[in-house]
Amino acid sequence: MARSKAQKQRKKLLREGRMDPQVKRSPFTTIDMDLRTKTTKTKQEKLNQRKHKNQLTSDGWDGSFYLVKNV
Repeated sequence: MARSKAQKQRKKLLREGRMDPQVKRSPFTTIDMDLRTKTTKTKQEKLNQRKHKNQLTSDGWDGSFYLVKNV
């Protein structure tokens, strides 16, 4: 295959000792990774989240505390 004009320019810059444009590229361009994909919650996960939300124990202690310091 023939070399493209951009590829010829890159080779020329390297021969002349200038900086390679590939060094400036983002590291994410070489990774085959889709950053937009996100797994959705299953029905069971949604039910568990609703089930365990805002629960208090029998004595009313939810694990939080309030600290007051008199100056």
